[in-house]
Amino acid sequence: MPIYIDEKEQIFHLKTPNTSYVMKVWRGKYLAHVYWGKKIENFSMENALLSRTSGWSPMTDNEGYTLDFICQEYPTGCGSDYRIPAISAVYDDGSRTVELVYESYKLSKGKPKLKGLPATYVESEDEAETLEITLRDRVKNLKVVLMYTAFNDYDSIARSVRVVNDSDKDILLEKVLSGSVDFEDSDYDLVTLSGAWGRERRIERGAIRSGIHNISSNRGSSSHYLNPFFAMCTKNANENYGDVYGYSLVYSGSFTAGVEVDLAFKSRAYMGINDYDFSWKLEPNEEFISPEMIMVYSDAGFGKMSRTFHKLYRKRLVRGKYRDEVRPILVNNWEATYFDFTEEKIVNLAKSAKELGIELLVLDDGWFGKRNGDNSSLGDWYVNREKLPLGIDGLAKRVNEEGLKFGLWLEPEMISVDSDLYRAHPDWCIHVPERVRCEARNQLILDLSRKEVCDYIKDTINKLLKSANISYIKWDMNRNMSQFGSAGLPADRQKEMPHRYMLGLYDILEDIVSKNPDVLFEGCSGGGGRFDPGMLYYMPQIWTSDDTDAVERLYIQYGTSFVYPISAMGAHISAVPNHQTDRMTSLKMRGDVAMSGNFGYELDLTKFTDEEKEEVKEQIEQYKELRSFISKSDMYRLKSPYEGNDTAWMFISEDGCDIFAGYFRILCKVNGGIYRMKFTALDENAIYKVVDEDKEYTGAELMYIGLEVDMWGDYTSKTWRLKKKR
Repeated sequence: MPIYIDEKEQIFHLKTPNTSYVMKVWRGKYLAHVYWGKKIENFSMENALLSRTSGWSPMTDNEGYTLDFICQEYPTGCGSDYRIPAISAVYDDGSRTVELVYESYKLSKGKPKLKGLPATYVESEDEAETLEITLRDRVKNLKVVLMYTAFNDYDSIARSVRVVNDSDKDILLEKVLSGSVDFEDSDYDLVTLSGAWGRERRIERGAIRSGIHNISSNRGSSSHYLNPFFAMCTKNANENYGDVYGYSLVYSGSFTAGVEVDLAFKSRAYMGINDYDFSWKLEPNEEFISPEMIMVYSDAGFGKMSRTFHKLYRKRLVRGKYRDEVRPILVNNWEATYFDFTEEKIVNLAKSAKELGIELLVLDDGWFGKRNGDNSSLGDWYVNREKLPLGIDGLAKRVNEEGLKFGLWLEPEMISVDSDLYRAHPDWCIHVPERVRCEARNQLILDLSRKEVCDYIKDTINKLLKSANISYIKWDMNRNMSQFGSAGLPADRQKEMPHRYMLGLYDILEDIVSKNPDVLFEGCSGGGGRFDPGMLYYMPQIWTSDDTDAVERLYIQYGTSFVYPISAMGAHISAVPNHQTDRMTSLKMRGDVAMSGNFGYELDLTKFTDEEKEEVKEQIEQYKELRSFISKSDMYRLKSPYEGNDTAWMFISEDGCDIFAGYFRILCKVNGGIYRMKFTALDENAIYKVVDEDKEYTGAELMYIGLEVDMWGDYTSKTWRLKKKR
């Protein structure tokens, strides 16, 4: 039973396989946070000091005066808690104090869906239990239902919030966070994933100090710049040791998250929709549902935390046919041709791809409207007959005749000013009246808070997918929001637009994905600008970054793996000199890095030499042998690119019998010493055979002595495939 409830003492104890999360109603009113950490089977409240003061304070003379010293489960604003609240509201009389007291609970098997939002799921009721705790502002009849799901097979807790207006007056919500967790102390480091275009999800770590440590996006998407994830860890935590508390938001829009350290050196972690440009008018009997927050505790460092996220997201967030099926090896024409292509160029690329063993050809930007550059035609999703005289259907047939599947690039959320759609509906874009419409990349964003716009996209894209044998869609989004405004909303609801946009996008994706179950969808947003759990619910893989340089990808893919499984990462071999860095790396290193993801090519295959063709054939054959097990395996990070010149990681199957590992060196060093690849998580007494080599080693040898890394030159790599002898 994952959730234990002591009704007499009003204690709620959530259990996962290895963790406990405990709450208690304090003084019959306030829901207090007691504990989150390593599993405790039998919990006594004797050591739980729910009111945690530090020294003398004039505010402690009357504990009814302040909630500042209580570790709360869902703190409120404009009362006597001076820390960051989880919820803020304005009532019809202009007052803003929210006071939530405990009312009731409900326990149920399984996990209910979140209306209109992506979320983790269960396939049977026996996989989890869900606890709903109802709090109420008794003066204003604002009801807040805290929802917690504890999984039987995953060390994860899913949280979300449902806010209900039980009064007969409108209530304006100004903030609704998905979760908040109070800790007794603040002796932690904060780990975040930051970056920019081409430099996504770089790991940053620093000490938590007094004050607010906030990460956020106010760009209308989760963004390249800060990912909706953070972790708190003990000072001694590393990849394999220490306490780590990870938080991940299943949402693709603007978010806020972080940690506040108060005057008593307690810390409060929080996460949810960014209130920077948010409000929600809640009319009587209406409800508002927050996005889901996933919480993972690890007692064995970042590696265990990551593997927990990977397993949950791979098996209970990603859905559909391609959750479990292998993904095809593809070639994308973008860096091969950019906008300058013809039907014959694409067919010739398909011929070369077939010769090499590639399975899917993707036609990128430039196939529609009058699109010969990035300054027109977004929104006009009809084929450019000058480039493709046989249309998409005809091109797809020709590619299929060469033995390949056919895929297509789309950017359905965008509109060009120079487009038939804009000329017909200039008010359909996000804009503010009387302001010059701010273009980025020569484009505006369609207002997905409007039903008619969403219906247009659904109808147009579904018809396109039915018109030809399309097996794959790359769904792009190349700019951030600006001038937040909607012609479809009244003045008092304008700040609802960013979240309504996300609800509209999720509605579109649910419709299109469900009607086209055999199509593999890949998310993209200028590369990895919307690499988040919300998109993974609809699209099982995401283009990790527009930066395809093998060295840069070590940092990007290593950082991405902190939260996201390898099966989610699009990783391709591109041309050299690299189009983003002008760096020259070996074809082998580019291939070895790309194999730690969904493998493909992003270059002109027709320019390969005969020698390169043979090497590429070997890469493709190797990946076809690896991909099924890599996508479902446990990842262990062995050497960090952030800490030295070398990077290493390995993958091991769930039964421990199949291992693939890679070692990558950036710069060669003369007399740099002896380098060894030391494996981990092996059976010390078992024998492991190195595939394609007549060598066998014990698990102890491989872990404690390691294999010699014999490499020479800059930008080099080596991989090993091992099989455990039964």
